[in-house]
Amino acid sequence: MLSIEEKRVYDDRRGAVEAYVASGVGVCWVRVADDIVGEFGLVARCNARDVAAGDEAVAVATDEDVRLLALSDADDAAFEPTGFGPAVAVGYDGGDLLAAAPDGRVARRRDDEWVALESPFDGEVRAIDGDLVATADGLYRVHGDALEYAGLSAVTDVSAAGVPLAATDDGLYKLGNGWMREREGRFDAVGADPLSEPGRLERAHAVAGSTVYEHVDGEWREFAEADEPVVGVGYGDALYAVTEGGTFLAASADGESDADAWRSRLLGVTDVSGLAIPLR
Repeated sequence: MLSIEEKRVYDDRRGAVEAYVASGVGVCWVRVADDIVGEFGLVARCNARDVAAGDEAVAVATDEDVRLLALSDADDAAFEPTGFGPAVAVGYDGGDLLAAAPDGRVARRRDDEWVALESPFDGEVRAIDGDLVATADGLYRVHGDALEYAGLSAVTDVSAAGVPLAATDDGLYKLGNGWMREREGRFDAVGADPLSEPGRLERAHAVAGSTVYEHVDGEWREFAEADEPVVGVGYGDALYAVTEGGTFLAASADGESDADAWRSRLLGVTDVSGLAIPLR
């Protein structure tokens, strides 16, 4: 198990980005330069259920509360409580932080206060990205201070950047003229580069178990396998991913699409549930 003092250091820090990994042990901070993993360490001890990065802060959903780390002083500050209570998912809709409780309650943080959204469901929330909320009952969209049903069922993950994507129990879907199924079978996670232009998928990936697919020329093709289930993807100069067992993966943008695409580093955390990379 890593402590905050136990950081592994590598020489190449040029162009480094910082990633945050949610796990059953706590929140792990990772510095990565292209596909080289540098320093990493545990920065908060908690049962982290989800993590999301906004323009100014990193939010983590824990069994006790939603906690925030201000990026302006991330080197010295700690994750601070917000008063939401136990949470299972967090996400940013522009500059607004959204969070979901175990009972399905979804709220928006506004002026340091939580405002509950009117909701037609009380089921399990599985992921939040942008104004989209993935639930066991389907996909919902934030409209004002309410959630509105937006289609599908048994959604496991959602991505709002570029063109909305949804991973479900029966396939991978893309929003076009309605939700169009791109591939059949269960998908567990989806992600797209947050810098994608609206209406375009410039870099996008989907996960089915330990297999990562990439979107190329309008089609989804297998990119690489991991040794265990992948739970999240993120973007910087390279493609980043993290596995359920705590292995951080990095693939250079000019890497080949095969089993040798990944560089990997074991982080020493378990029960990993998410990955977030702030835009800095």
